[in-house]
Amino acid sequence: MIEEPGTIGVRERPALEPRSGEVVIRPAYCGVCGTDLELLRGEVDLAFVRYPLTVGHEWSGTVESVGAGVENVQPADRCVAECIVPCGRCAFCKAGATNVCEVYDELGFTREGGASDQVLVPARLVHRLEPGTSLLDAALIEPSSVVLRALEKAAPKSGDRVLVVGDGTIGLLAAYLVGLWSPAAVTMVGQRPEQARLADSVGVTRFETDAAPADAFDLAIEAAGVPEAVVTAVTAVRRGGAVVLLGLPPTGRTLELPADLLVNNDLTIAASFGYTSAAWGRMVALVNAGRVQPGRIVTHRFPLEDHAQAFAALSGLEETRGKILLEIGGEGG
Repeated sequence: MIEEPGTIGVRERPALEPRSGEVVIRPAYCGVCGTDLELLRGEVDLAFVRYPLTVGHEWSGTVESVGAGVENVQPADRCVAECIVPCGRCAFCKAGATNVCEVYDELGFTREGGASDQVLVPARLVHRLEPGTSLLDAALIEPSSVVLRALEKAAPKSGDRVLVVGDGTIGLLAAYLVGLWSPAAVTMVGQRPEQARLADSVGVTRFETDAAPADAFDLAIEAAGVPEAVVTAVTAVRRGGAVVLLGLPPTGRTLELPADLLVNNDLTIAASFGYTSAAWGRMVALVNAGRVQPGRIVTHRFPLEDHAQAFAALSGLEETRGKILLEIGGEGG
């Protein structure tokens, strides 16, 4: 729990009981990411967070108990749950844009998240996993859904030359999942040469640490979350090319771009926030079918009580680092 910015620790809480339409899930794995660091530092816009909070918006687990009226899952089912909680009633939700629901509510930000041995979730957000699906792979359905939704918005084409700016979890997943569209080549611009081997494992054909190559890319995916990365992405695509922005810079950061470049190069620039319920469902189907195994980018696992080491690894720069997980119940749920 983060009681307030700057303080984090494990706390004992009362056991959870599901009410009508609710499910209690026992997490197996819970990821930690750069946004969790920003939550700890107090850098997330207060419109999107309520302290104190239990972190964790990337997790998988096993159904422990269900409330009255729940029919989509039952106890012992392996599952994942959407963390964005759409109201289902506003114009955005009715149009399928559940990621921009008029009422912002999300596990790990405004509701108790998955870094716990119990999580209470509305049953409508729970998705059952096939018996053979790895809970480790499933723990990455959340960031994978974020990437999938952005890629679908960018509409890659077979044979595209793709640039990914950023070598963290989102960048690695973007390079991996864009492979579903059969690109000609995927280049990654990262910060640390230690990430090159991990990048190669997800299909990156060229890894650079200085600046984007002089190639003119068909699609650039910004996944670093800093304004400088946006500039790199926008200036790297060919005329008529596309840019999709996935990274979330700290609140209030600004960027400067040559305005004439955007028009003269006839660029398509799209930003993508979170995931829709539909994108989440498609990602679950891909993982259940074995078409993608996002757990391949996991490099660190820590018990819940070693959360301080997990956050230290998240901040470290001295080694290869992919996804960092807190291991709570493991594959047994």
